[in-house]
Amino acid sequence: MLVLENLYVNYHVIKALKDISCRVEQGEIVALIGANGAGKSTILNAISGIVPTASGRISFLGEEISGAPPHLIVRKGISQVPEGRRLFANMSVLENLEMGGYIRSDAKGVKEEIAEVFNRFPRLRERSGQLAKTLSGGEQQMLAMGRALMSRPKLLLLDEPSMGLAPMLVEQIFSLIQEINAGGATVLLVEQNANMALSIAHRAYVLETGEVVLSGGAGELAKNPDVRRAYLGE
Repeated sequence: MLVLENLYVNYHVIKALKDISCRVEQGEIVALIGANGAGKSTILNAISGIVPTASGRISFLGEEISGAPPHLIVRKGISQVPEGRRLFANMSVLENLEMGGYIRSDAKGVKEEIAEVFNRFPRLRERSGQLAKTLSGGEQQMLAMGRALMSRPKLLLLDEPSMGLAPMLVEQIFSLIQEINAGGATVLLVEQNANMALSIAHRAYVLETGEVVLSGGAGELAKNPDVRRAYLGE
């Protein structure tokens, strides 16, 4: 579904990504793990068209999307849940969801999608008229995920979904990610909580200073002594 080939991204003189090559197959959950500053979020932002690539190629469903603007990438079927959620703070839960469906012209379909999001996240239905900024951290993460689902993405990019959440909520969010994947969305997941990421992913890539240093099946990487020592606190 998604292929990154020899991807470089520069922030001024800093090489943020160096020769990144990776892939995501349809139906998978693929995790990107690594320390802060390893380049994980930069990969998602490059795929979404938010940061320009210096060289290399990004292909989605066989079509090159390197250099395409973000609004066209969303139309092609890629939606991102950004780090820090980035909700429209002074808009209601319902208005945030409607914004997520801005590319769609079928009013009936948008209403049906909102109903589906409310079924998946019942707490959001209870708070549909509430301003996004008044929600708890867990509710805000649910809203950010629901908003991203409104465009019916084929590929969902998730950037640090567990950030700042209590352990019980982290488990709930990861369970929802599995449900979304089972419902047909392919997932590329950036996550500091390597234990949780590897517990639900099919495959994973380990990044250090902008480079892929390890890749493989999630279960295999979870048993790797170097990964356990560096990222799983052992």
